[in-house]
Amino acid sequence: MEISGIDHVVVRVADLDRSIQFYCQILGCKLEWRRDELSLAHLRVGSAFVDLLAGQPLPTGPGRNMDHLCLTVAGFDLEPVREHLVRHGVDVGTAGERFGASGWGQSLYITDPDGNGLELRG
Repeated sequence: MEISGIDHVVVRVADLDRSIQFYCQILGCKLEWRRDELSLAHLRVGSAFVDLLAGQPLPTGPGRNMDHLCLTVAGFDLEPVREHLVRHGVDVGTAGERFGASGWGQSLYITDPDGNGLELRG
């Protein structure tokens, strides 16, 4: 067996509308399918999905299920990305050269409206 990629990641959120706005309008994800009967939204990120799931208790403290989700940004240029996030009121954390699936690259850390850790990288 060989794993060939990531199909989707599910992120628990408190407010589905607020999270869709953050991921789509600020980060540029595309809403593929909103399934209100499940409190679920499938957001397209390249060939994969970030699924937002509302209505479930959010994990807190050391028992959280995920440290962070790393999203690749096409044409990543650190300063314009940082400025865009700041204009939208996003707290931008540390930036630096980090190693990931595509090798070494610039990235920075942020959190979504529910405190889920995100890394944006080139």
